[in-house]
Amino acid sequence: MQQSHQVRPGGGAWAAAVVWACLPLFTCGLATPFSIGFAAYWMRSVWQALAASVYLVAIGSFVISALAYNDFEDIPEPLGGLVTMGLVVSWIGGVIHSGVLVPYMVRARLRAPVYQSAQFRTPAYQRVDVRQRTTAPSHTRHPGQPEWVGHYRVLKSLGRGGQGAVYLAAAPNGARVAVKVLHDLVDETARARFVREVDAARRVATFSTARVLDVNISGLHAYIVSEYVEGPSLEQLVRKHGPRDEDSLTRLALSTAGALAAIHKAGVVHRDFKPSNVLIGHDGPRVIDFGIARALDQVTVTSGKVVGTPPYMSPEQLTGDAVGPASDVFSWAVTIMFAATGRPAFGEDTVPAVFNRVLTFHPDLSPLPPGLRGVVGTCLSKRPEDRPSASDVMLSIIH
Repeated sequence: MQQSHQVRPGGGAWAAAVVWACLPLFTCGLATPFSIGFAAYWMRSVWQALAASVYLVAIGSFVISALAYNDFEDIPEPLGGLVTMGLVVSWIGGVIHSGVLVPYMVRARLRAPVYQSAQFRTPAYQRVDVRQRTTAPSHTRHPGQPEWVGHYRVLKSLGRGGQGAVYLAAAPNGARVAVKVLHDLVDETARARFVREVDAARRVATFSTARVLDVNISGLHAYIVSEYVEGPSLEQLVRKHGPRDEDSLTRLALSTAGALAAIHKAGVVHRDFKPSNVLIGHDGPRVIDFGIARALDQVTVTSGKVVGTPPYMSPEQLTGDAVGPASDVFSWAVTIMFAATGRPAFGEDTVPAVFNRVLTFHPDLSPLPPGLRGVVGTCLSKRPEDRPSASDVMLSIIH
């Protein structure tokens, strides 16, 4: 995986990091637990916190023994050997450990102020969605915008949402890409899971999806790089120009069902299919962000946030039952209803009211073209086993 470095470190940052790394040397190891503990806080690393605890035990044993005996030679064996080892580990080990961490501390210092406000979030379905825009890229840099994310040069901010911040960037070969820096992957377990899920997402056929190009879990923030689709989201398009006509709605339904079929064939469940995750490019609709909701699932559950967007969530997502491809089919049907009417089928007022409608209400399908009513109605079945697969949805639309 590539290392992320948004800006090239200045001399002052390197000097401060080197001085910090020298603390264990100058204090004979006595400051090692505190210097490594500071690194754990600065880098938000569980592993560094564990290392600081080990150093604290080692140097603590030395200090306690030194205070308990008037002369070091009075310390009985094997306690004397253990105390000596504790001092050596904290002194020599701390010097080496701190030296290795210097470049990571510099990068963490540079990154810390870049991505903020991750903890002050509105409800998931009211968030400003992180979408790509149709406007030409502006190279004017805004305050807090990074210059680099890994090896990708940032051109402009595309938006910020509940999962992270998205930037239009230039790849090393000059191609334009979308780089999404994720808020929540702050521990090693979550990052390892994220890589596994995104590796599966990279196997998805790309005829109606935005290709996943790269993923990075090193450094303070994780990020994912995908193909840049220049065009509005379906949500933006409908809110600006109104519901889609019969022909465009049928084309939309067919292409997005095909995208879901490809996603499911790769063993991936989208889990957050909605109008803002469908981009309308010059060559047709593209589905994005597949696999990310699954990758963030454990992080989201433990932090108490909603997994998904309430008006487009399936009944099983609300009840805590197993979530599989049928959940995406339900969300697809709600998305098609939005494209046909300009509003979510289950409303978008309060979360409890929306959840109640998802579980009990059957929306009016009359705004849909006759050729779509039957399949969309079946996809909106409350029981997952009663819904067709995405492949069957495609066949139903064609026939």
